[in-house]
Amino acid sequence: MKKILILVVMYLLPFLTIEAGETRDLTLPRIQVVPIKDTQADRQYELYIKLPEGYTKNKDKNYPVIYFTDADTHIELLSGTEFLMEEVILVGISHQKDLNEDSGVHDSRARDYSISKSSNPERQAKYQFGQASNHLTFIRNDVIKFIESNYRTDPSNRTYFGFSLGGLFGAYALMAQPDTFKNYILGSPSLWRDIPLLFSLENAALKTKASEINLFISYGELEQELGVHVDEFITQLKNKKYEGISSIKHVVIESSGHSDSFPMVGVRSVKWLSSLTK
Repeated sequence: MKKILILVVMYLLPFLTIEAGETRDLTLPRIQVVPIKDTQADRQYELYIKLPEGYTKNKDKNYPVIYFTDADTHIELLSGTEFLMEEVILVGISHQKDLNEDSGVHDSRARDYSISKSSNPERQAKYQFGQASNHLTFIRNDVIKFIESNYRTDPSNRTYFGFSLGGLFGAYALMAQPDTFKNYILGSPSLWRDIPLLFSLENAALKTKASEINLFISYGELEQELGVHVDEFITQLKNKKYEGISSIKHVVIESSGHSDSFPMVGVRSVKWLSSLTK
């Protein structure tokens, strides 16, 4: 029997061999890439939209939506969590697509997700830090309106997912325009020196029970310097006793630094989000 199996494998081997240069990109299932324009700033972006498997069949059902920044790196992680929360629409927002030739691929990330300008004139001139307000306007006026006009969504159940600088952007949205999302997931948010500025932006909606916001915030156990700032942010949120924040889930990812805490944040936060839905 072994001899026969070996002969079969040897026979098939030439047909199984992939020659150099015969590679191809893998397309993730059920993901649409849709161009969208920031009408205020005249910038071009893309949305990575993944619909749940039963979307086309369940025509009377409206779905919660997870909006997330850094779409190109986060779409694979969040797609992999669909077994934790199957009935949700994913909407990833890309970095700016029509940058000039002198700009790096992540230049718009530094500009769009940050809330304060750099004290270094050269860095400020290059990256144009501190335009989170403009980017949030784009998300509210263009992205969310497009999604809710073209897909069956539940506008009362929007979630934001952001990591690192994207986590800082989420903290900004929470303080400045809390009604943008019902649930906020902030992984290792790059708060650093921006905490006083964040609380200076306090929106009156945080003081009313009508908001009912849920917050998941985390960092890696080895992120000791960043962890101090995240803890300070959480402490101030709790001391303020905002009636608009229903719950705060604070998670420290065991034995992890900044980068390797990321996949665990995805899994644990979506599991937390699923429990809220149930």
